[in-house]
Formats: sequence, C-alpha cells, structure tokens
Amino acid sequence: MRWVTPKKGLRVLGIAESFQKNSPIRKSVLAGVVMRADLQIDGFSFAFCTVGGMDATDAIYMLFERLERPDVRVIVLSGTIIALYNVVDLNRLHELTGRPIIAVTYEASPGIERFLAEFPDAEERIRIYNRNGPRVPIRLKNGFIVYIRPVGISIANATEILNLYAIHGRYIEPIRVARILARSLFRFLFLETQ
Repeated sequence: MRWVTPKKGLRVLGIAESFQKNSPIRKSVLAGVVMRADLQIDGFSFAFCTVGGMDATDAIYMLFERLERPDVRVIVLSGTIIALYNVVDLNRLHELTGRPIIAVTYEASPGIERFLAEFPDAEERIRIYNRNGPRVPIRLKNGFIVYIRPVGISIANATEILNLYAIHGRYIEPIRVARILARSLFRFLFLETQ
C-alpha cells in the first residue's frame, strides 16, 4: 500500500460522468480533471462508456492513458457504478494504472445487488461490485460525511488526500469540476445537435 504525501504540488485525477437515462444516446461522457492540491487545474481528458454496459473500467483507463501524466498520484472517482450499472473494477483499475484509487459516494445505501441481478451477466457484475470492498464512511474537514472505497491506499491517507480538495459541500473539487465538464460536453455533443 502506497502512502501519498499531501503537499501543494500533489496532482490527483478526478473523474465524473454524465448521461441521460431515457435518452436514445446509449453513451455516457466521462470527464477527468487533473488538479493540484492548491486547486490549480492542470489538465483534462474525456472518454465514453456504454450505458448499461461493462466497459467503464477500460474507458477510465483510456482516459488516464490519453493524459500521459506520470505525475498524477491518485485517481478519485465519483462512485463505482456509473452509466446505469456499468460497474468499475477498482482493483483492475489500480493494477492497470499503478495508482491508488479512491471511489467516493455521498449517501448511505443498502447496496445495489438486486439491480445488478437483473442483467444477463449479473454474476460478473456482482463479483466485481463485491470485490471492490465495503464503503467506509469518513467525515471531511468541512463536516460532510462521504463514503469511500480505497484501493491501494489506506483509509487514513485517503481521508487526508480528500481533505486537501474538500472546499464546498461534499463534492471534492476535482470531481465537482469533472462533473461540470462531463455535463457540458454531453449537452454539446448529444443534445444541442438534435
């Protein structure tokens, strides 16, 4: 397990997505934002994954590779289930990138196995979901509670890293900015051209 030193020049890659549930567009836009601990944006990248598919892990890895940024020390994801139950394999992503992964969610939940069970490949989706590990509640320095799944990094170190970026509310800055970019690009590509 790697210890990541929290310092001003630390760069994390925050990733969020945007899609429309009832849209004929069966793609989700993934946006990745490289942000330093002093909150300077230092790069961004995009990818697509399939709504209801099982390609989220590969899409995130492709986004990471396109950046060509060996200085990114940690990858922070907005959740592990995106684009209508497209399950991110956190352990595989950690192995592919060689970076610690912190998946962040924002609400307490009894789990989603019952929804994953509706897919023909339910066994694989549930296996990956369970292998990602339990969600651990942490309190950010601004008082908000979030739930994390850390891979390749301790809970204490993950909390320390997230606190560098906890400014407004429970969404840490790299994820907040990535979400804005993903929504804007989705609208530009798929809604404004219709």
